Amino acid sequence: MSLPSSPSLARGGKVGTEVVQASVDQKMTSMKHLVLNLCDPTLRERSLAELSQMREMFPDLAPLLWYSFGTVAALVQEILRIYPALSPPTLTSAASTQVCNVLALFQCIASLPETRSPFIEADIPLYLYPFLRTVDKAQPFEQLRLATLGVIGALVKDENAEAAEYLLQRETIPLCLNIMEMGNEPSKTVSTFILLKVLLTEVGLEQCCDTRGPFYAIAFALQKRVDSPDERPSARLLKCIIQCYLRLFDHRRGRAVLKTNLPSVIRDGTFNGYLMGDPSAQECLQKLLVAFHGCNDNAIVP
Repeated sequence: MSLPSSPSLARGGKVGTEVVQASVDQKMTSMKHLVLNLCDPTLRERSLAELSQMREMFPDLAPLLWYSFGTVAALVQEILRIYPALSPPTLTSAASTQVCNVLALFQCIASLPETRSPFIEADIPLYLYPFLRTVDKAQPFEQLRLATLGVIGALVKDENAEAAEYLLQRETIPLCLNIMEMGNEPSKTVSTFILLKVLLTEVGLEQCCDTRGPFYAIAFALQKRVDSPDERPSARLLKCIIQCYLRLFDHRRGRAVLKTNLPSVIRDGTFNGYLMGDPSAQECLQKLLVAFHGCNDNAIVP
């Protein structure tokens, strides 16, 4: 026999729901005001800072940013505003932080399938490539490159073929390979992650391993990252490198070249200790070694 519900409990539950809904509505209203303020140059800096910090709290932020009148144009304006500080390198920490807040919002847009395609179609990432071409190692530039890589990584994080093809048509891979050589550890890791995600798409693997593609540049960059005795990769970066090699073995040209060119430090157990705390990385390494030892020695480089 069920007991009758208490009127006070029912009222309490209703009040609790109303309070939660009121809080959600208040946050939504606050988000809309901040987005609108982006079009006002006098309010933009504060709005950028608040939105970038709270973007995880607003699941509807990406479409609101993309479809609000004038908002993307205001963000692009902030990107263009710091071009003169790139060369000669005069970028300040404050200016770098502000544009990194813009990049955080672009990353939000790039992450969502609903806004990713129009973001690509509008060629917005093209405005970010000058940041990846910088070579100055001062903190404002390192911060800027890393934030830019975050946007590019968001485009391909779920191995989206449209995004991968877009990046392959631009200079993304050469720029990532360059940053893998001269960037700091976080930038090297994100650059290698982007390379991996492109390779994990069929179009990415085919174009990267094509005779006209960047295959040898990729192989050289990966080898350089693991062969340097003075700069061993972090466990996270090493895992990405191993996964890149493993993916290259899925292509006939990759197998044919790597059967004689897979770095000895990958094969001789040098990095076993680096991966002790990561079972999935250890599994990737074992799969790579199996693929290497299973290569046909008579394969011809296509």
